[in-house]
Amino acid sequence: MAAALGWGALAASSLVVGALIGLARPWPRRAIGLVLGFGAGALISAVSFELAEEGVKLAGALPVALGLGVGAITYYLASIRVASLGGGAALALGAFLDGIPEQMVLGIGLAGGASVSAGLLAAIFLSNLPEAIGGATDMRRHTDDGRKVALAWLAIASLCTLATALGYAIADAASDELQGAINGFAAGALLVMLVDSMIPEATEEAGRTTGLVTALGFAVAAGLSLA
Repeated sequence: MAAALGWGALAASSLVVGALIGLARPWPRRAIGLVLGFGAGALISAVSFELAEEGVKLAGALPVALGLGVGAITYYLASIRVASLGGGAALALGAFLDGIPEQMVLGIGLAGGASVSAGLLAAIFLSNLPEAIGGATDMRRHTDDGRKVALAWLAIASLCTLATALGYAIADAASDELQGAINGFAAGALLVMLVDSMIPEATEEAGRTTGLVTALGFAVAAGLSLA
């Protein structure tokens, strides 16, 4: 359990680091757009290789497809509730709905004796950092209380860490189908967040260059995932 908490905290810490970077100084809008574009590419890679592909290998297509649908609907309904809070809140919601199931799967794997690769941790950092930087920066634009924004991202990171411990604790009762559905849930939530919030905001801030940076983010994250 201690190892699960440690690995979970390490993976989730990138959310706090990214938020602090975003709050440390004013970021030009174009720079935020490029960061978000790079992060979007990394997250597309995570959906493709770390979530959907691994889930299908583990449980088959049906559990992943069902989880994906539930995750997509959950994010869509929850995002309606936070739409008035701005794009940063939507990114924070996406980080939460993706991070909880993703780190539950990490905990389940650790309980089963699976090792955590440096490539996987690097891929998690690569996707979480831009999401947190862009989200915290945008949230700061809508409030003068930087401390409140930092605490919000710390809370998300803490819940993600606890999710790793929860996955570790329920590993014996978690079937392959359940793990596949959890992967699908995270993938569905991420896909809706990317299309509704992250990619449109990146394109608005950085223009057509966003597509190139997104492709670069995908390539780097895919390389780390497949290494």
